[in-house]
Amino acid sequence: MNAVTRRQRGVSVALVAIAAISIAVGGWRLVGAANAIRIGAVFPLTSNAASLAGPELQGVQIAVDMINADGGIAGRRVELEVRDLRSRGDADAVMAGLRASGVQLVIGAYSSDLSIAASEAADRAGLLYWEAGAVADRLTGRGLPLVFRVGASGANLGANSANFAATELASRLGKAVDHLRIALAVANDDYANSVADAAERAAKAQGMPVVIRRSYNLTMPDWPAVMTDLKAARPDVIILASHIPDGIAFRQAMISSGLRVGALIGSTMAECDPDFAGELGADAIGVFASDRPTAGFRPSALLPEAAGAYARFATAWSKLAAAAGGSGDSTSDGADGGAYGGTYGGTYDRGDEDAGYAIHGPAENATAEESEEALSGFTAAWALFRYVLPDAHAPSGALGIDAAAVAAAARGLDLPEGSLPNGAGLRFSTAQATLGQNERAAAVMWQWTAERTYAFVWPPTYATADVAFVPLSR
Repeated sequence: MNAVTRRQRGVSVALVAIAAISIAVGGWRLVGAANAIRIGAVFPLTSNAASLAGPELQGVQIAVDMINADGGIAGRRVELEVRDLRSRGDADAVMAGLRASGVQLVIGAYSSDLSIAASEAADRAGLLYWEAGAVADRLTGRGLPLVFRVGASGANLGANSANFAATELASRLGKAVDHLRIALAVANDDYANSVADAAERAAKAQGMPVVIRRSYNLTMPDWPAVMTDLKAARPDVIILASHIPDGIAFRQAMISSGLRVGALIGSTMAECDPDFAGELGADAIGVFASDRPTAGFRPSALLPEAAGAYARFATAWSKLAAAAGGSGDSTSDGADGGAYGGTYGGTYDRGDEDAGYAIHGPAENATAEESEEALSGFTAAWALFRYVLPDAHAPSGALGIDAAAVAAAARGLDLPEGSLPNGAGLRFSTAQATLGQNERAAAVMWQWTAERTYAFVWPPTYATADVAFVPLSR
């Protein structure tokens, strides 16, 4: 997740839901287990990031309870030591406290800004850090041997955008791939530039000419000048690396200026935010967004064991949604999304006094952001509990929970795509520049197909609808 906080919401419901998960998934109460495997969980639970950090932690806890319902790891139950990480400045004290309590492994921390600080503090404390959701490239770009990320990085999302343009858009625009003109529009901060760098590398690797890379001031963008420069470059496709408010403003300025292109691709998850579709209405239709998977993708993206794990996750998550006031309807026949559809419903809570935006999609999930974070947390934790820790054995056969032993087990994994509950595979990079990054992380392309309605359109294994609105009508 980028460092911009998306929502403010009270956390009492989220914390109650976390406490209730053990009842929802199999009845374990992990309190004071003498032989438990204790894992730190650090998330901003009482800050303005709690509305999405809470669901990510809920996903982690669902994985804990499922593993324990299956008999634990080598006969030992897993227990989370949850800590509230409110700011970067708290990271060293939190990690030192976990280390002093005997914890060796830490999972966290939702936001890129906090995750970078938390992973650095964990490294200083000699703890293994396992990322549950943040996407900033820097997290796995520092060569830290005890830092791992299962999910997508910003580079994954940027490269995904360019590869989608080459694979799907060139032919629809009547262009050879090496004649498809790509423009990059980039907010001038480290996160957006890292995403744009990956998009540019992937575009050039596909043979597509990058005809302009136009940065803009994130605080005070000069949209008329940006649009004038983009028009002069005559792009077929614009790849936009933005945050949420400037992503909305970019699209508004694009329409006002009369700039017409074949396709607009948001590459930083901002363009799949409910506010993007809610604020723009019909003007969002046809826009693409590169993102991590959320609920509702095609079941065929998963291998059988992963499909079973996802189904159990979806059942637990729908119960939490119902308890929090959503529909919680887990009885849908999945008309829009197969076995993965129709479980949440309701209205997206903007966290203020205005009416929320009802966002519709393959899972009919108005709180798509929350389920995306929950699925990300669940998938990361499931990978750790199901595939890494069982292989981290000491020579005697007892489970080793030493950070170095767990890191060695993680680096030894080689799972094909579809092995994890969000459709990802698992193979961690050993290159110093991307050490600990999952090279088979899952990323998908959304498209807004009607007002406040989206579908997954690529890759084909995830797609719930065909690519449409190419070229853009306005």
